[in-house]
Amino acid sequence: MTDLPTIRARLEAFEPPEITAEGLHQAAVALVLREHRDRAEILFIERSVREGDPWSGHMAFPGGRVEAGDADTRAAAERETMEEVGVSLAGADYLGRLADIQGSPRFRQNRLVVSAHVYHVPDPGPFVLETREVADAMWFPVEGILEPARHVAYRSPQVTEVEFPGILVGRPGRHVVWGLTYRFIDIFMQAIALPLPDRWNPEDAARFRALADGPDRLRSDSS
Repeated sequence: MTDLPTIRARLEAFEPPEITAEGLHQAAVALVLREHRDRAEILFIERSVREGDPWSGHMAFPGGRVEAGDADTRAAAERETMEEVGVSLAGADYLGRLADIQGSPRFRQNRLVVSAHVYHVPDPGPFVLETREVADAMWFPVEGILEPARHVAYRSPQVTEVEFPGILVGRPGRHVVWGLTYRFIDIFMQAIALPLPDRWNPEDAARFRALADGPDRLRSDSS
């Protein structure tokens, strides 16, 4: 079931994985839900293409680094969502912390811990994009994430020899959720008892984890 009451109840029973961020940089994202025609939808953004940005052009959740004026990661997620897409989370239903994920050494993000927080916004209104950071934004049904045909292979421009698991949420080849956002989606779908379709055998899963951790891990696993 992908209705909001069911999602809320299952998240209340979920114990999020946490990482001690001492000595690491912190960032936060907001997994924002709305109810449309009696089904839950997730807010995704397409990041603008910017030189030097490790998430340039990626499909993602609204979010960014924790700044000095932010009380915590939740405050950072709410501030960034307002700045990037014009959706206020001030009066939203806070459904809880989803997870902390440490970035991958392969993408030079291993000194960064990203925390995801889940919200339900009853009436989000139209998007107001900060176009320097966000090229597009869209709502996508939670139930659509479970469609096997939407689970595709994705090649990152930074690691062209590797196919990563992805989820097509819009235009083919452009709007594919992969990497860190895919990992958050994976956790979210497990938390609401709707796990992603199993497309990889154990050998593929082990190889993907090694690639995510970086080349040193891959060499040790294959030696």
